[in-house]
Amino acid sequence: MLDRQAATEGGSQPGAAKQQRSHVNAAPAPNARKRSPQKNKRARICNIRLSDDEWSRLTTAARTSRKSLPAYLVRAGLAAADDSENTAAVIAGHRDLTAELFAARRHLGQVGNNLNQIARAINSGGQPAELDAVVSAVQRAVARVQAATDRMLEQD
Repeated sequence: MLDRQAATEGGSQPGAAKQQRSHVNAAPAPNARKRSPQKNKRARICNIRLSDDEWSRLTTAARTSRKSLPAYLVRAGLAAADDSENTAAVIAGHRDLTAELFAARRHLGQVGNNLNQIARAINSGGQPAELDAVVSAVQRAVARVQAATDRMLEQD
């Protein structure tokens, strides 16, 4: 006959349910997460959709900063909201300006190559027909870089 009163090792003990509940008021584990006070609890829920790339980049950034993804997004969003000078329009303007500076740099490289070819032709005794066109292109490239630089200085 089986002894239904006996418990297995490490399992629950018959009649010990009242004793097990006594640990409810015990001190929390030393590395347990502290709960925020009830008055500061976040009550609003915001659902967003992310692409796989966005998800990967954000979870990596959150992990790097040792935060959960929701905590990271809240902190980043609030930082952006508090920085009135760094609005989406300003950020877009910085991107446009950066793209323009890279394009102007590329243009200067192309014009410089043409100018070197003309200098080589002149040094060998020739008179290249495209000299005026290249000088004009150099002037346009310099004006383009100057305009982008002026825009950058105006933003600061």
